[in-house]
Amino acid sequence: FFSLSLMRESFGNSLYVAAMTVLFSTLVAVPLAYFTVRFQFRGAILIQTLGVLPLIMPPFVGAVAMTLIWGRSGTVNLLLDEHLGLTIPFMQGLNGVIFVESLHYFPFILMNLIVALRNIDSAMEEAALNLGCRGWRLFRRVVFPLALPGYLAGAALVFIKVFDDLGTPLVLGQTNMLAPQAYLRITQVGLEDPMGYVISVIMIAFSILALWLSVRVMKGRDFTTVQKGAGGLSRRRLSAGESIAAYAGIVLVLLVVLSPHLGLLILSFAQIWSFAPLPDAWTLQHYASVFADSTFMIRNTLLYCGLAALIDVAIGVTIAYLILRTRLPGRQWLDFAASAAIAVPGIVLAIGYLRTFQGVQVGGVPITQTWILIMIAYAVRRLPYALRSCMAALQQINVSLEEAAEMLGASGWRTVRRIVIPLMAGGILAGFVSSFITAAVELSATILLVVRESQ
Repeated sequence: FFSLSLMRESFGNSLYVAAMTVLFSTLVAVPLAYFTVRFQFRGAILIQTLGVLPLIMPPFVGAVAMTLIWGRSGTVNLLLDEHLGLTIPFMQGLNGVIFVESLHYFPFILMNLIVALRNIDSAMEEAALNLGCRGWRLFRRVVFPLALPGYLAGAALVFIKVFDDLGTPLVLGQTNMLAPQAYLRITQVGLEDPMGYVISVIMIAFSILALWLSVRVMKGRDFTTVQKGAGGLSRRRLSAGESIAAYAGIVLVLLVVLSPHLGLLILSFAQIWSFAPLPDAWTLQHYASVFADSTFMIRNTLLYCGLAALIDVAIGVTIAYLILRTRLPGRQWLDFAASAAIAVPGIVLAIGYLRTFQGVQVGGVPITQTWILIMIAYAVRRLPYALRSCMAALQQINVSLEEAAEMLGASGWRTVRRIVIPLMAGGILAGFVSSFITAAVELSATILLVVRESQ
């Protein structure tokens, strides 16, 4: 691997793109989270919700839309060239991949950081203010260090997701990265080519390394605070001028962040759109075609992702109960084993399944020629999301409710069925939805495991 110049270049490019994406995602997410949590904003919930929307769109689809908005002949550059006589290479080379990935994955940092900022005891900030610490120094020395666990959790997820992303580099024509190289080696050379497996092992190793580093940075440091009464940062009012400046900045950021969604919306109605800021003709025919000609694709998506999400919540509830309500030896390893899937890139998981189940048959049909592997890959890849939701839901249920049911004669299974699961319903539903949505936009595993293009 290291003797081939293409592989060394791909390795360096993947590290560069992942690291730079984390940096630019931080520059978008940190101010957005801090301003909406720290200051009194009308529409703060709406702003935070809009900031999470990019996760719902597959990054490779966003890359297509962003090419039409930010590309060399896109809307922005055409307007810049017309009015200012210049163009900016937003979408060229690796920088285009970084641009798309940053706008797609920054919500991981945003969501985790918002929760972390809300959990900081306001007394810590007040103590710093009484000692004369204000402005940037207050944020740098007190607020951000206390929110570091949430930031690192999001940053590690961004690094891993970008490091293993296949769709965006392929759409933008950047094959000199690890995930595209693994895909090309397996599909063009074959399953017997060892280089595809070497790339996969390296991708897994660096994904696990990112998770380990995020934990290692926090080791030996205490981030807990004792909250009394209303916790969280005290929300301050902005003056009229500050409010205008803050809203203008946030609206500008959201316009850039949501530009893929805007581009997709326009593109879905566009009949002709080429070398023009906006389409020359509009139509509803595309929507009619989707529902008329692609109903089986919609059915497959609902079936595969729905079954995978059901498997995830079933396993998630079981593991959460075993960890939090039993004294089973080694039960903590169940959590580690289930969560480890997040460190395995989708393309690596698909390659592993193809190799492992090669030759295995179900009813005389090779299992690699069925949709079963697709469903299993979806379930394994999304299990950590459902597990975290189920664990959080069960942690909020007081064990005395179960003890009361058992004292009244309910068996263990009846207690779980009539008490525990109904009280966990919100967390189970959240786990199902997050698993279903993220599975529906999975490309890297699907593109290798799909048997026929019609699927």
